[in-house]
Amino acid sequence: MPSISSLGIGSGIDLNGLLDQLEAAERKQLDPIIVKQASYEAKISAYGKLDSALSSFQDAVAKLKDPALFSSLSSTVDGEGITASDSSSAQAGRYEVSVTQLAKAQSLASAGFSDRDAALGGGTLSLSVGGKDIDIEIGEDASSLDDIRDAINASDAGVRATIVNDGDPDAPWRLVLTSKETGTEATISDMSFTASGTDKGLESSLNLTAMEETVSAQNAELTVNGIAISSSSNKVEGAIEGVTLTLSATGDSTVKVENDNFALRDAITTFVDSYNDLQGTVDQLTSFDSDSGAAGELLGDATLRNIDARLRSGLVSSVDAGGLSSLSDLGITLQLDGTLELDDKKLDEVITNQRGDLATFFSGTTDAAGEVVQAGFATNLDTTLGDILDDGGLLDNATTGVETRLETLDAQYARTEKTINETVDRYRKQFSQLDTMIASLNQTSNYLTQQFDALNAQTGK
Repeated sequence: MPSISSLGIGSGIDLNGLLDQLEAAERKQLDPIIVKQASYEAKISAYGKLDSALSSFQDAVAKLKDPALFSSLSSTVDGEGITASDSSSAQAGRYEVSVTQLAKAQSLASAGFSDRDAALGGGTLSLSVGGKDIDIEIGEDASSLDDIRDAINASDAGVRATIVNDGDPDAPWRLVLTSKETGTEATISDMSFTASGTDKGLESSLNLTAMEETVSAQNAELTVNGIAISSSSNKVEGAIEGVTLTLSATGDSTVKVENDNFALRDAITTFVDSYNDLQGTVDQLTSFDSDSGAAGELLGDATLRNIDARLRSGLVSSVDAGGLSSLSDLGITLQLDGTLELDDKKLDEVITNQRGDLATFFSGTTDAAGEVVQAGFATNLDTTLGDILDDGGLLDNATTGVETRLETLDAQYARTEKTINETVDRYRKQFSQLDTMIASLNQTSNYLTQQFDALNAQTGK
């Protein structure tokens, strides 16, 4: 609060300094409130860190809860010239693929023109691509090769137009039309140009009989396990159920569609890693340094202890899944420090030899109607995490409680500060009155001193 610089002038007393000391003493009432506010804000921040770590772990658990993970397949290709991508409908198997011909798009080139920029005359260009008839209007004032190219490309004709310089010294400029799609069904047919004026120069150039076929349209030809297949596109779907083949060269390849062990192993490894990351966060939030006395924000926090106990209980729980009943059967063990340790070799053996049991262990089983018959390990753990993280869950309620107490402290701080300000204002008014009174007394004293001095001078004393 700003001080009045004139305070104390009348009395000669440092009333400003005294007022500052009184104000500082009054404001000490705010110190315990500030300490509590900082403590609550630190706890809210700590709950946020815990929430983030728990959410990451929940995401890892959710992946293991999904039955699709255990039936996922991946495709690999031995050989060159094709790539394969699979979908959920793919079936495991081995497929011998032989590509003898790639699909191509038809290209037609006009005769050469000597001047690229010259107006060639307007009219109507008609053509059919894949059975679709198109008429393209060419204006007489916009009929250069560039204009014709742009008009074709702006239409929905199913072809792309380009201009090529073939190096001919007399007429190097050629208009080239290429089907947008590959295959024999996308060929250009019934192409002709009808001039709108007297200039018939384009009629003899832009028709099928005058255009040179520089690339013939053709379908891709291949066999899959000896079965002949023809495709208008080099992206072949349906030749192998649930697998899309992309052809880039002729040749022989082997496509293997197998269980995606990598994705399954990665999901389980991520589960272990994310839980250990969570434990690292918990350790940080509950740490204590005996030398410095520094403590984590949630040391001794009841909510965190409750959450940790629930998670540990979930990790050691058992599930009836044939040959698998606990994490230890998968090569995952809980250590004394609270972290999980993974035996890679044992896990690989389970993934390879007990994939069905692994699916039942993590995701459980359902009946024909989709109703849960037996909940899996990941399903139960996901429910526990939901109780912790969902709105109204353990962590949400704890955070809300601290936020409410912080709001109460904020209100208390505001009330206390208002009281302090009112007290300091009262002191200031009293000091001002004191300053005025002392100044008045000083004036009276000075006056009386002067009168006595004058009286003594008159009497000669």
